[in-house]
Amino acid sequence: MKVSAIVPVWNGRALLDRLLTTLEAQTVRADELLVVDNGSDDGAPEMARERGARVIAMGRNAGFAPAVNRGIRESRGEWVAVLNSDVELAEDYLERLLEANAWLATGKILKSGSGEIDGTFDVVCRGGTAWRVGNGRADGPLFSEARTIESPPWTAALFRAEVFRRVGYLEESFESYLEDVDFGLRCAAMGIAGQYVPRAVAWHRGSASLGRWHARTVQHMARNQILLLARHYAGRDLRRCAWPIVAAQVLWGAVALRHGAALGWMRGVWQGMRGFRGARPKGDRFDPLLLERLRANEHTIRRVLSESGFDGYWRLYLLLTHGGSK
Repeated sequence: MKVSAIVPVWNGRALLDRLLTTLEAQTVRADELLVVDNGSDDGAPEMARERGARVIAMGRNAGFAPAVNRGIRESRGEWVAVLNSDVELAEDYLERLLEANAWLATGKILKSGSGEIDGTFDVVCRGGTAWRVGNGRADGPLFSEARTIESPPWTAALFRAEVFRRVGYLEESFESYLEDVDFGLRCAAMGIAGQYVPRAVAWHRGSASLGRWHARTVQHMARNQILLLARHYAGRDLRRCAWPIVAAQVLWGAVALRHGAALGWMRGVWQGMRGFRGARPKGDRFDPLLLERLRANEHTIRRVLSESGFDGYWRLYLLLTHGGSK
């Protein structure tokens, strides 16, 4: 049972050093470590090489998706662990994910330096925006129950290598942000599910490269939200979800405006609309159960937030669209 660990990196030598230390301390260690360098200039790849990693140079900052895909293609393990360079793992993290024996698995990811949830699993609403379930909420029993999932965050996730032969790789046009959500939707359409394993714990700094509300981050997210609609919603789904889509995207733009990133949002929406037709799958191949899945996701969002506290975005979205209502 061979495990390949893939770590995309763009600078952040000190963060990468901490991750590698936690990888070396794993009760089940990776058999190979591939660090895919997106053009770092702070000595991160050299340090990784000294620590025994095989460093793959991309030659430029190609983005998360291309870097991870390169690592997956060059990996040799039966299992593939994809890890952000700014995470730290509990010593039994990989062991517990392997014990799940699922197509894909992720653990409970906490925000570094706090008792808050960074992520558990991802869900998408009818409006095309995604929520990393539990993000920003205090850890507690609500997030300590194992469950079947369709979309793990690729912050610290484990996959059977066979999944990539069946589903393909991350969509490289996304570069960074929501490429893991796109992959999860493709897995769900093929009936490939995974496990959320809360006993496996990791800590994530989050948005260490640019920052959550950096204009480029917001631009990529806004663009990729539109591309998710293009890639996964059949024409009938777009018609049926027209109002939730408008509500979700406009509300997200309002949040971007509040954080001073309205220009990045507008640029991203424009890019997404320009690329919409080209992103549509050929042959009208869409998941016939997509709307059923999205409605179930909205029930999950409503249930979790009713127990952990609503934020303004989801409160307004669910109110305006009656999402998750019985």
